[in-house]
Amino acid sequence: MAKPVYKRVLLKISGEALAGDKHTGLDFEMIGSVCDVIKECLDMSVQVGLVVGGGNFWRGAKNSGGKMERTRADHMGMLATVMNCLAVADVCEQKGIPVRVQTAIEMRAIAEPYIRGRAIRHLEEGRVVIFGAGTGNPYFSTDTAAVLRAAEINADVILLAKNVDGVYTADPVKDPTAVKYDTISYDEVLAQHLMVMDTTATSLSMDNHIPVLLFALKDPRNIIRALCGENVGTIVKE
Repeated sequence: MAKPVYKRVLLKISGEALAGDKHTGLDFEMIGSVCDVIKECLDMSVQVGLVVGGGNFWRGAKNSGGKMERTRADHMGMLATVMNCLAVADVCEQKGIPVRVQTAIEMRAIAEPYIRGRAIRHLEEGRVVIFGAGTGNPYFSTDTAAVLRAAEINADVILLAKNVDGVYTADPVKDPTAVKYDTISYDEVLAQHLMVMDTTATSLSMDNHIPVLLFALKDPRNIIRALCGENVGTIVKE
């Protein structure tokens, strides 16, 4: 069995990825596959923090189409992430995975408030910690939340599981000549305006020296491959 090259990881999964081929709502078969892989990570003694997006329900200002105040639209997006967190936590528990949900906005009836020390303690005791409600602030994406939490818990790497299989020179859907990078620097991502994450998230990961490995979640086994240092997707680093 291959050995992991990382001890503590922050896994970021987009809401759209959790929707599977339906592109909206929840695909429990996909969530189940992801949770099976997370269980394998724990069996390999890897500590897993998880940030989930909310785009399968609501994408803040983008979905409001300018008809809502931006802050309120973003608050709705934060609530969408919490719905996803609870769904993933429930499937984890069904599979015997110890898990805690922590939210950046207090919702004590359904989740713990985010407390850094408590989150790290959960990780050290072998629990998966799912971070919900983004950063708790409008105008920040869940990618930025993922980098922030990764920095706070001292994660070795951010595993960015999306619907694309890496970083390309251009949009591969629009440009068939686009070439995928195996490795790229933060500076190149920012200079070329490549949409790995938003610029705030990219800058934050660069400032805190946290590598970001972007790969496709279509095959959840890619999480294990990424953990073991196999060449999947694209790694963004110094």
